[in-house]
Amino acid sequence: MKQLHELTINEVHEGYRNHEFTCVELVKHFLNRIEKYNPKLNIFLALNPNVITQAEAIDREIAEKGIDRELLGIPMAIKDNFLTVGISTTASSNILKGFMPQYESTVTCKLLAAGAIFLGKTNMDSFAHGSSTETSDFGPTHNPWNPEKLPGGSSGGSAAAISAQLATAALGSETAGSIRQPAAWCGVTGFKPTYGRAGRYGCIAMASSTDSPGPIAKTVEDAALITKVISGKDPFDATTSPLVVENYPSFLGKSNLDGIKIGLVTEYLLADMRNDVKQLILEAAAKFRSLGAIVEEVSLMDPKYAVGVYTVVQRSEVSSNLARFDGIRFGHTRDSFGEETKRRIMLGTYTLSSGYYDAYYKKAQAVRTKMIDQFTEIFKTFDAVIGAVSPGPALLIGATKNQPMFGEMEDILVEQSSVAGLTSTSVPCGFVDGLPIGLQITCDQFQEAKALAIADCYQKNTTFSQFPDLDKTL
Repeated sequence: MKQLHELTINEVHEGYRNHEFTCVELVKHFLNRIEKYNPKLNIFLALNPNVITQAEAIDREIAEKGIDRELLGIPMAIKDNFLTVGISTTASSNILKGFMPQYESTVTCKLLAAGAIFLGKTNMDSFAHGSSTETSDFGPTHNPWNPEKLPGGSSGGSAAAISAQLATAALGSETAGSIRQPAAWCGVTGFKPTYGRAGRYGCIAMASSTDSPGPIAKTVEDAALITKVISGKDPFDATTSPLVVENYPSFLGKSNLDGIKIGLVTEYLLADMRNDVKQLILEAAAKFRSLGAIVEEVSLMDPKYAVGVYTVVQRSEVSSNLARFDGIRFGHTRDSFGEETKRRIMLGTYTLSSGYYDAYYKKAQAVRTKMIDQFTEIFKTFDAVIGAVSPGPALLIGATKNQPMFGEMEDILVEQSSVAGLTSTSVPCGFVDGLPIGLQITCDQFQEAKALAIADCYQKNTTFSQFPDLDKTL
């Protein structure tokens, strides 16, 4: 029999129905695990002070009405860039240390309305600037598989929370790999919805044209349910789509992938990529073939161009978005910005300045359009494209030192899909040196149902979704 921290969303609900445990018991179980392991992993920055009272209310609701909401009584970890009333929000930056939001973000509102219960806020790269969680002003998060390794980022705390099984599910955000890359390094499932599928209101902005809230979970099945809950038109975010949200969980459970055509991106098998990582991706392609899919090689623009486009666009948008943190309206003075944040503001201000706008920002947007057009053509033939999420497994803590382009190089394989606004899943596809490797399955815009269905079929026919024994790794 599984322990409480090992349960998926459906298994938690089944336990409630069968009166095997209460929400209060489940929450206390997680709080005990957090108390035991968080000092060594540095995952949670703040805990919900009202979580037990909220769990008691959920138990009363279950007793009266049963499981009448999709996420009722599901303990979740929330990335610290989402505004949460009653729980501090800092974006892992000293400039917002002690900040208590006055309103709730759109996606956390939807999670609460669906019955979720928030355990607390998770560590991240400061203002989401990074792919390691090392730029956090509150210290790095440690990878549960090996505490000497990085968990990835910027949603490293949320990914580590699921890997360490300190919550049933988690919320992250992705700008260019910030869900998928930490999910890959921590060996869990991460899902990036299409840009504009989930509202950004109340999510502290990094790059407004690519920021995408999304789930990090134990299974694709859990990720599909959370994505359904948080998706939809947001009256406070004009970039969200009015398209009807499909019932994503209903598309899962396929026994095969007959009729599905998948492209194996040759450019994603980088020349300097480790051979054992390449082999895992090729084995994943073979697995798709065994499940009935047609897998053919496909060519995309060299990923190095995505690095250039993202660097210019993201820094430019950062310089605009962080202008509001002036120490006058809220927060501390700009002296509290970290070094990485200052670098990004300076570079973004430069690329938007008179005389350089056309040479850098405008050109980057033109190349971005070419990437979008290329994906549009490919998805006329293929249902999905696949590749590794990151060139290798988790790196040692300290790897980012004197590496200002660390994040871009570790996210080189996922940046194209992010700047094009596509939807993509990261699922475990094997291990290298005892550390997990992630496979990305990317589909066209607003093809969440297809991306999740393909990933679910792969996940249920492989055995790579595993979790570390913390008593041994720590």
